[in-house]
Amino acid sequence: MLKKIDTLEQFEELLKKEDKFFILKHSLTCPISHAAFQEYEKYAESNQGVPAYYLAVQEARPLSNEIAEKFEIKHESPQALLIESGSAVWNASHWKITNRALTTAISENK
Repeated sequence: MLKKIDTLEQFEELLKKEDKFFILKHSLTCPISHAAFQEYEKYAESNQGVPAYYLAVQEARPLSNEIAEKFEIKHESPQALLIESGSAVWNASHWKITNRALTTAISENK
């Protein structure tokens, strides 16, 4: 199940409580982002083992910017990151965000 976050405080809480999770930076107006979001939803529905979170870039710009700075990964939208033990161990953007890519990211980062 997907869970939306909006604030830096929520993200910092995730870093404390979750050892491994996905976060998707999602644009509400971009068709590529919409396609990536659908793939992300498919992944989240069939893989309950790794929590999946997302943020809407237009609604949470400060959080989106902070994630880019914290992990030193240039902001893109859409963009998926796999966070493990407080570090970004994988990321993908645009058409590279697929159910298969997300599944592979988990199996390669065990």
